[in-house]
Amino acid sequence: MAHAHRPFRFLAEAGAVSDGRALAETARRAEATGIDVLVIADHLVNKLAPIPAMATIAAATERLRIGTFVLNNDLRHPAVLAQDLASLDVLSGGRLEIGIGAGWNAPEYRAIGLPFEAVGTRVARLEEAVAVLKGSFGRGPFSFAGAHYAITELDGRPKPIQRPHPPLFIGGGGRRLLSLAGREADIVGLAPRLLPGVRGDPSSITIAATQEKVGWVREAAGARFDSLELNIYPSMSPVLVTDHAHRAASRLAARLAKRTGVEVSPADLLDSPHIFIGSVDELVEKFRSLRERLGVSSIMVGTLDDLPGVVERLAGT
Repeated sequence: MAHAHRPFRFLAEAGAVSDGRALAETARRAEATGIDVLVIADHLVNKLAPIPAMATIAAATERLRIGTFVLNNDLRHPAVLAQDLASLDVLSGGRLEIGIGAGWNAPEYRAIGLPFEAVGTRVARLEEAVAVLKGSFGRGPFSFAGAHYAITELDGRPKPIQRPHPPLFIGGGGRRLLSLAGREADIVGLAPRLLPGVRGDPSSITIAATQEKVGWVREAAGARFDSLELNIYPSMSPVLVTDHAHRAASRLAARLAKRTGVEVSPADLLDSPHIFIGSVDELVEKFRSLRERLGVSSIMVGTLDDLPGVVERLAGT
């Protein structure tokens, strides 16, 4: 399997709103404990906005990478975003990773009077935005004429330090988004499918469903597949370090069945790339197994304190 021996990299969320001193302290702790990238979400809720938060994290650290998990493309014009992101790459000495998505949280759109269009439209706009970002980061002026964006002889400045551009992270659970990621991203996030009205489709978190998603990425990526990094993150259940994994998985299976009407066995849940339940030893073994079976080496662990023992054991191996 390609990717099988790529070293593990761990991402963690920066956490709650805090002042600059507390955020800097969190960032230094992340750097000291083996986290590779401290990431910020992008929602119009009680969270720090990603651009100033990433600048603060970069200023407080030496090696820690900064990233978004993930930017909502519909909230910013990609040429304006490109300048923000290139500036962050310059300020951090080339430590930026760019996670970007098509937007999914309809209430945020309604709250600011932004049309929440069909998923196909949002993904098409994301695809154009990626072209604008890459054009802005490119060596000279570029033009772009799409259905959503029009750029005329723009020479995006400043240029990022990382060439040809900072690593691009695109994730999804459906074929269209994962195909876009396979063609354009450097890091591909494997996600459960979201269904209207529920938080996800439990059958899409199984190993089998994830293998199908990796197949879609491989098909779209072609020859570049071996250079891609594959990412997983916890979903549908909080991260839980416990010596009673089967008991916890049985309870989760019952809750998911009640909420979604979809039955997934406790064994399938414990096997899932998106359910992080088990002892430190079990989770270390699980991540090694997922790397062998799926080629996954990038792991979002939740917050800094969710899996410290696991990160310590696996970071960089």
